[in-house]
Amino acid sequence: MTNYLPHPATEDITFPAVLTALGDETRLAMIAILASNSERAMTCGQFLQLGSKTALSYHVAKLREAGVIRVRPDGTKRLLTLRREDLEKRFPGFLDSVVASAMAKSASGDQEAVPESTGEA
Repeated sequence: MTNYLPHPATEDITFPAVLTALGDETRLAMIAILASNSERAMTCGQFLQLGSKTALSYHVAKLREAGVIRVRPDGTKRLLTLRREDLEKRFPGFLDSVVASAMAKSASGDQEAVPESTGEA
């Protein structure tokens, strides 16, 4: 088993890939949760309210492959963080707009509320 998970280099992150990754409501909710958790890494288990472990693994892979999140193996856990600096460098202001929109949408009741983090990392 490898501990390395491939991530695109900052210059290889493409706007279509990011848009495709964020086009799913579950992945958008995951991004909103990560953003609301400041810069602390979160485990996949902290997103179980959004779906099954299998579904979450799929969503995490899509976000990682698009360059939206960084996934760092830590023993049997995977620690997730937003690639905020990389995305800001590639597409200034985009991530903040997406997160603000996702938060506003959940606050207005248009979708299930974005769950709060448990604070565990």
